[in-house]
Amino acid sequence: MTDLWTKLSRSKDPVYVYGTGNGADRLFEVLKAYGIKISGVFASDGFVRDRTFRGFKVNSYSQICEKEKDFTVLTAFGSSRIEVMENIKRIASEKKLYAPDLPVYGVSLFNAEFYAAHRDELEFVRSRLSDSRSVNVFDSIINFKLSGEIGYLFGCQSGRDEVYKSILKPSDREIYADLGAYRGDTVDEFLKYAGGYCRIYAVEPDKKSYEKLAAKYSGIENIFCVNAAVGDRHNEINFKATSSRGAHISGTGISTACLTADSILNGEKATVIKMDVEGSESSAIEGARKTILKYKPKLQIAAYHRSEDIFSIVKQVLDIRDDYRVYMRHHPYIPAWDTDYYFI
Repeated sequence: MTDLWTKLSRSKDPVYVYGTGNGADRLFEVLKAYGIKISGVFASDGFVRDRTFRGFKVNSYSQICEKEKDFTVLTAFGSSRIEVMENIKRIASEKKLYAPDLPVYGVSLFNAEFYAAHRDELEFVRSRLSDSRSVNVFDSIINFKLSGEIGYLFGCQSGRDEVYKSILKPSDREIYADLGAYRGDTVDEFLKYAGGYCRIYAVEPDKKSYEKLAAKYSGIENIFCVNAAVGDRHNEINFKATSSRGAHISGTGISTACLTADSILNGEKATVIKMDVEGSESSAIEGARKTILKYKPKLQIAAYHRSEDIFSIVKQVLDIRDDYRVYMRHHPYIPAWDTDYYFI
């Protein structure tokens, strides 16, 4: 199929970027590489102010509409907030709007060439999905990545409730490892559905987020908070601390301990492991190899940080244990963030 970038290269419509910041910077670079001209930039009401971005005066959507009748909108940020997604849907009902799929980490762009190069791997993963809903999500995410059309996302999304009740089905006796625990929101989510626990290991590398995590569970029995990144070996890594979910391993940053999940668990029989480690999922899986091989814990692994994640994560886990059933779900988000694989 024709991907978004080819479609934009052939279009004569003016192109306006919706959003400023790091996402817009990456989008500008891709558009430049494809020779696609940018006509302007706009921001949500309340974020306009009197400012410029990359040489363009930042306008509001209504200001762009006053001077242009037909134009294409490219979103340059991610959000799961209902009011933000509704506003994006509103603009999409009035103009041509696309949400370009740019990798959060890595350099590989999921375009037509990427799809063709990895078609066999993608078809293998599709063949291993364990229910029709997962197949629908998989197909929809690929179609979205190639086209940038947000309708594919709305057509395949599901709530957390469905995942916990139909896939993870946690009990109050789980040994749960949360790799990338942030400030404890996913631990709380897990407890809401499990109703209790045996032991919990909450691992977070960002110091400020870890301090809030540790304070939250201070004095609570059998919840162990660990201030470390996770990877495939023990070492010290440079970590870019942001006090947000975007904190990640970087060429520069704060020196931080990196541990394997196997060592954190120290031979304990983990029953559920969640990995959302900002592009380091492959290393985290390798660092949990012994635990996965010996105990076959349920796994929840983020599949949206790198373009390769949609096929490489499944192949890597199944190379360790081929007897997992594989599920895929996308939770409400624009673009295709909050897309996870579940191994049961």
